[in-house]
Amino acid sequence: MPELPEVETTVRGLRKTIQGLVIKDVWTDLATKDKRKDGTVADVKHFKTFRRGVSGKKVISVERRAKNILINLSHGQTILIHLKMTGHLLYGDYKKDPINRFIHFVITFNNGEKLYFSDMRKFGKIVLLDTKTAHDTKHLNNVGPEPLEKDFTIGVLRKRLGTKPKGKIKTVLMDQSVIAGIGNIYSDEILWRAGVHPERKTSKIKESELKLIFKAIKETLKKGIDFGGDSMSDYRNIYGLPGKFQLHHQTYRRTGQKCRKCGGVIKRKVINGRSAHFCSKHQK
Repeated sequence: MPELPEVETTVRGLRKTIQGLVIKDVWTDLATKDKRKDGTVADVKHFKTFRRGVSGKKVISVERRAKNILINLSHGQTILIHLKMTGHLLYGDYKKDPINRFIHFVITFNNGEKLYFSDMRKFGKIVLLDTKTAHDTKHLNNVGPEPLEKDFTIGVLRKRLGTKPKGKIKTVLMDQSVIAGIGNIYSDEILWRAGVHPERKTSKIKESELKLIFKAIKETLKKGIDFGGDSMSDYRNIYGLPGKFQLHHQTYRRTGQKCRKCGGVIKRKVINGRSAHFCSKHQK
């Protein structure tokens, strides 16, 4: 699933390409009777409302909240997109990579260009919200603080981890109600940098280790953005191109290989249903 760096990379691309454009029309083939999709563009009734609501509206701004993309329109409307497992947004000539062929939603703009949503597994979520209340809806109202914001301090991290004292650190870092945007890949890389075992209980983490985790969160997420996200799986940027963070993994999916920090062996273990990768030697 795309995490904070991938979604941030997408948002930055959208700001350069669609900001200021006017939506002419939208299309989707996601129509379903699945009640779990009610209120999204896959809901036929909602799609009609969605289409009327966005047509003729100008893209005012694009922002990110956790793993959500918010396309703010004129007249107080916001398109919220969650990429989920295999989704990514595409603009322009994206057909150079076959991973981009699963097109299920399209926005057409007044300049003749289109924004495509490719999603092989069709888990993605697209909804229309009122801009003023978007952050108070069920989609965003239970999201934790943004780890790259200036006001995310070590004190905030300490307090957030304290809400799950019995939780295993990897699982807690991935909990979107605790901290926004961190998922499976970056939690592994963060804990590798900090030298903390993914099964450590948050209440057992020392102050010195907390400082290392805090530093690792900031550095790892920034590095992910600098490399244009991670394309180990389906993620592509809006031009249909892969990111390069997967070329710099220290632990994620390196099972059986030597640790580049201490010479230990990278191990894999399932923790609360998710795969964790860690060094057998320096992560304590």
